[in-house]
Amino acid sequence: MTLTILLVDDHPVVRAGCQSLLAEARLGRVVEAADVAAALALWRSERPDVVILDLNLPGGGKMDGGGMEVLRVMRAESPAVPVLIFSMHEDPAIAARALKAGAKGYVTKNDAPETLVTAVRCVLAGRIHLDHALARELALMALAPIEDPLAVLTQREREILGLVGRGLTAATIAEALGISQKTVANACTQIKDKLGADSTRALIRIAIDHGLAA
Repeated sequence: MTLTILLVDDHPVVRAGCQSLLAEARLGRVVEAADVAAALALWRSERPDVVILDLNLPGGGKMDGGGMEVLRVMRAESPAVPVLIFSMHEDPAIAARALKAGAKGYVTKNDAPETLVTAVRCVLAGRIHLDHALARELALMALAPIEDPLAVLTQREREILGLVGRGLTAATIAEALGISQKTVANACTQIKDKLGADSTRALIRIAIDHGLAA
């Protein structure tokens, strides 16, 4: 029986490159989606054997969480189907979040091309795929002492930090909390100052590390 692979990425060039790699490896039939809605529609109609999923996907409404939200839906509907994350993010905290949500492997777009094929075979065989460097980083994160810098935040700031950690935009956060985008932006600046964070990416990592982005 021919395997079906669902490839979800919003960049046509990336999808074309993946198609070429997977075709050369003769892993199976590949169906493609470029956004959240198409990904879930194909997931339900094709019932793929494995999913290759980017984390940064366009979407609307409740699906503004992008790839992480797609992963949660897929895991809820069919926990046995392996989902391999294929992401531009090299931050181990983001990989940890994806694995915690049920992903069976994590490959970055800076890895060698053949890594994707190896990873697909690995998760299809029922194993977890992580490269050695990322596995080491995750192990070190698990051993690091637990700190709680969030005590300096107000309850509203904690709410906003959690939503930032889920990858939501300022507009979406403002709508969800019934406040203005300017208020959200000001709160993010305050949070950065309080936590010593220099970027939104740093805030995302803090939110993930402290369980606010689940």
